[in-house]
Amino acid sequence: MELTEGQAREIEEARSAAQPTLRPTVPAMEALLHRPIPVLDHGFIRVVDYMGDDSAVVQAARVSYGRGTKRVQDDEGLIRYLMRHWHTTPFEMAEIKLHVKLPIFVARQWIRHRTASVNEYSARYSVLDREFYLPAPEHLAEQSASNRQGRGATLPADRAEAVLRLLREDAARCYQHYLWLLNESEDGTPLDPDRPGIARELARMNLTLNVYTQWYWKTNLHNLMHFLRLRADPHAQYEIRAYAEAMLGVLEAWVPITARAFRDYRLSAVTFSGPMLACLKRMLAGEAVTAETSGLGRREWREFRSALGLPE
Repeated sequence: MELTEGQAREIEEARSAAQPTLRPTVPAMEALLHRPIPVLDHGFIRVVDYMGDDSAVVQAARVSYGRGTKRVQDDEGLIRYLMRHWHTTPFEMAEIKLHVKLPIFVARQWIRHRTASVNEYSARYSVLDREFYLPAPEHLAEQSASNRQGRGATLPADRAEAVLRLLREDAARCYQHYLWLLNESEDGTPLDPDRPGIARELARMNLTLNVYTQWYWKTNLHNLMHFLRLRADPHAQYEIRAYAEAMLGVLEAWVPITARAFRDYRLSAVTFSGPMLACLKRMLAGEAVTAETSGLGRREWREFRSALGLPE
């Protein structure tokens, strides 16, 4: 990811315009503010603003005054209790605003999380940049035979090269046609002074889904963790998972106590259904439970065995 001279100047201006504040701040987040964190080939996330910290969670849970009303270890114990027992409202008291640059197809997955305030770059008003996401060869894979929304085996090198060539050529051709429809060159000058272009809101429909868009995304800590629980999961699509993993780093800088509890009780945890738990109890009692005697469906039985690290 490369910043233009103008973008770099804007970031430095924002960082130099520091103001005194009485609100709680987090030194690690102050260091991150405004600085883009690269994701994929041309994307990034950038912390624009944040409100609250681990103490805000504790304060909301206790409805207390100020900060540091208990020892740090007491605060950590409370946060872990809240996380363990799914008490969510205290985590809604902290918020974060991110500037995200991402491929359009990733944005369409992301927007399904309807618990944030979003404002996207308008291709009705402005011309989108000539930037396309092209996967690294190791991320090009066949359709999974067992998962309709997942990837299977990685493509051989020659097929991967052919796919990348096709993606690159199609994206470049469609973008060139986009400019032709607009009757604009990349620097904004008319391609043909005697020909009007069509409206930007119409020309954009010819673009490929790997073109990059940008948005501001503001959400609270609870909803951020819900997003990360789904999108940082190993089964999530790689491209959105790359953003989630970068956001996990931000979470750990912002609310380290909450982030540790989140990893322990969400990311690294599994949930058993009632029938699964009954099977586990029977197995601990020495019974040889099989798929046929478990009372579980085939898929749930596989998930149960997988969660226990047992072969199917």
